[in-house]
Amino acid sequence: MKKDTEVNMMHGAGGEVMGELLQTLTAFKNNNAGGIGLESLDDGSTFTIGGKTTVLTTDSHVVKPIFFPGGDIGRVAVSGTINDLAVMGARPIALTCAMVIEEGFPITDLEKIVASMDEALGEVGAAVITGDTKVVEKGSLDGIVINTAGVGVIEEEGFLIRDKNLSVGDKIIVSGTLGDHGLAIVSFREGFDLGDQLKSDVAPLWTMIEAAMKAAGTNNIHAMKDPTRGGFAACINEMARKAGVKVVVSEEKVPIRESVASAGSLLGIDPLQVANEGKCVMGVAPEAADRVLAALKNHPYGKNAAIIGEVIEGSGVVMQTRIGGERFIEPPLGDPVPRVC
Repeated sequence: MKKDTEVNMMHGAGGEVMGELLQTLTAFKNNNAGGIGLESLDDGSTFTIGGKTTVLTTDSHVVKPIFFPGGDIGRVAVSGTINDLAVMGARPIALTCAMVIEEGFPITDLEKIVASMDEALGEVGAAVITGDTKVVEKGSLDGIVINTAGVGVIEEEGFLIRDKNLSVGDKIIVSGTLGDHGLAIVSFREGFDLGDQLKSDVAPLWTMIEAAMKAAGTNNIHAMKDPTRGGFAACINEMARKAGVKVVVSEEKVPIRESVASAGSLLGIDPLQVANEGKCVMGVAPEAADRVLAALKNHPYGKNAAIIGEVIEGSGVVMQTRIGGERFIEPPLGDPVPRVC
């Protein structure tokens, strides 16, 4: 395959093509501060302060449209950063917020975005404590870009969770229905207003994940990741590849809303390949799986959680279909729905 000489939209979509670009963007020699560094390409990095493991993550957000059913760019920005900390087992403490705003952007919309960010922060007891603002000429930007970075701490030894540690025998758990966010945005973008039948799942997940960790006990959640760009397909393939294992998923058990499946069919988009902003994927020791599932289901954001598969020896990700066959769940080349996070 001919190597690209210029950046294109596929490079930002979270799939295999983005992986090629990351080889350039992560070519820092100074890439580790004594813990998990940039070389790991996990959801965050770690370093130690005063004997405490500290997790740091950052994200930029370019959502179109800025407001959509179930949320807005502000809630996505805060939730995305909080969730990157949470899936590594870290309690979110503080966030930064940098905004690049296009000249002519409505102040009332900015007020709504800030209020939405503040509401999401309040759900997990975190705070935005510093930031930066830039304004650019009209026409040089599509409304607003928000960058958030977040710091969290691992409160108990043994609860730092990686995305690479799936083990043979683990049960694969998803915390809820898949494809909601990406399909809600693209449907709204294309002019299909389905109301409450199709809306984003965007949410800050720390309190749900904290409950699951307590139910699991030390070292029983082996791996965890949030399936954002590239969706569940990209997420589970990355987890399996890093661990050198095979994941088998039952199509019958994968929770997908009927409205999401219908929208995906209408638009020719696989719900497993689009971003989620309020879900996580876990690899859990079999003896703890039922406890974790119960804890998830007891939380408002996890009521549709399900055990959908298991980890076996081998490689790749296979789905057992409803009609008794098998098919590979391939990592997408790029997210078919750009500009959703």
